Amino acid sequence: MKQGTFHVILFDSVSSALLAEKILKKNGLPFKIIPVPRHISSDCGVCIRFSTPERDRIETALTGRVEIQGICQL
Repeated sequence: MKQGTFHVILFDSVSSALLAEKILKKNGLPFKIIPVPRHISSDCGVCIRFSTPERDRIETALTGRVEIQGICQL
């Protein structure tokens, strides 16, 4: 995996991650649920990984609808 190719969205809870998953699926956006990488801290054990070019579309879909702890570049 090339540096900077992906981003991950971190959540405070699994329920927030699942809500985000539902929203992104409904909008037909490409993503993958993965365990939070060890070098990134999070209160929740899962995060959503997506390709960098999708960042704006994904942020727009989730803004105001789900609580996000942060977005990190991998």
